Amino acid sequence: MDYGKHQAPRGYEPGEGILTTLIRIPVRIVVLVLVLPARMVWDALTALWHAADRVLLRPLGRALLWLLDTLVLTPLAWLYTWVLTPLGKAAAWLAVALLIWPWTGLWRYVIVPVARYGIAVPAVWLYGSVLTPLGHGLRWIGTALLLPALYGLGNGIGWLITVLLIVPLEFLWRYVAVPVVRYGLVVPVVWLYANVLTPIGLGTARFLSRLWQGTAWILGTLWQGIAWVLAQLWRGIAATGRGLGLAVAWLVMTLLVAPLGWVYRRILTPVGREIAAAFEVAWRIAGYVSRAVGRALAWLAWHLIGAPASWAYRTVCTPVGHFLRDAVWAPARRAAAEAGRAARAALTTARETVRQARRDAWRALVGAPAAERPGEPRGIPARTLGSTTTVPSAAQASESPLGGDPFAKQG
Repeated sequence: MDYGKHQAPRGYEPGEGILTTLIRIPVRIVVLVLVLPARMVWDALTALWHAADRVLLRPLGRALLWLLDTLVLTPLAWLYTWVLTPLGKAAAWLAVALLIWPWTGLWRYVIVPVARYGIAVPAVWLYGSVLTPLGHGLRWIGTALLLPALYGLGNGIGWLITVLLIVPLEFLWRYVAVPVVRYGLVVPVVWLYANVLTPIGLGTARFLSRLWQGTAWILGTLWQGIAWVLAQLWRGIAATGRGLGLAVAWLVMTLLVAPLGWVYRRILTPVGREIAAAFEVAWRIAGYVSRAVGRALAWLAWHLIGAPASWAYRTVCTPVGHFLRDAVWAPARRAAAEAGRAARAALTTARETVRQARRDAWRALVGAPAAERPGEPRGIPARTLGSTTTVPSAAQASESPLGGDPFAKQG
């Protein structure tokens, strides 16, 4: 194929190299050979899954849901509605009757009356009739008698303390302690500090300041020299390191990164793109092939199994089934229905005969019943008392209140 006369395929960049052209068709053939069995297995498993889902899983799920509803949910709902709910209501009523009502009655009819009439009312009476007048009397005694006496006693004691203690102490502090402390301690200490300690301290501080300035100048000059030497040394080491780093970086870029980048751009990228495109195209082609194989297998299955089975069903089974339905099953069903009706009629006749024989035997033993109501035919079941419907098993009742029919409850 001449790729120079046509536009580049969609999904590929224009100007593809010779490598892409050379590996495209072989890679697609190899990938198709590898992918086709996997796609056919995948399509077969998918078809089996859909068939199993339609034929087995969905009916099984519906059956399980029906079983769950029938065997679990419905009994649980019935149990909750007709067993647990009445039991819960009964338990709640018993709990209220045994736990709440006794305590409520105890509180309302025992504790509250005892607390009110045994404690609160006597306490209120004691407070209002005894403690309040007693407190008023004690307050009057304290206000009218004890408070003036205590006030006079306090004033006398205060005057004695002032005259006998405070006035002598104030005299001693003002005229003895203060002059002694001032002229015996404070004045000599102030003179010593101003005339002796201050000059000595100023001279010592000036000497130490000059000494520190000289030492600092010497140390600063020495540090500047050391710093200049270290800076020059560091500049040389940094220049050497930069040169070595540039050389190593150039070698790495030239010998490692550039070849790897070229291999990635020129070989790995086209090969990977072609392999991915080959897998996509092979998957689609395998899908077409798988569907064609599936349709061929379905055609073979229909013509080898389905069509003969359909022909046999339409040509053989359907006429045979219709013949059996019309010639065997329908007459048998009609004969069974006639036999059932005859058996039911025979049982009804036998039951009526037995009932009549029993009634005749009872009349022979006990006697004839009371006079029947005129105009009412015999042998027809009469209406029971308090009912408007006829009961086939009830005998004809008599209108007389004394002569009850002995056959009213027979049969």
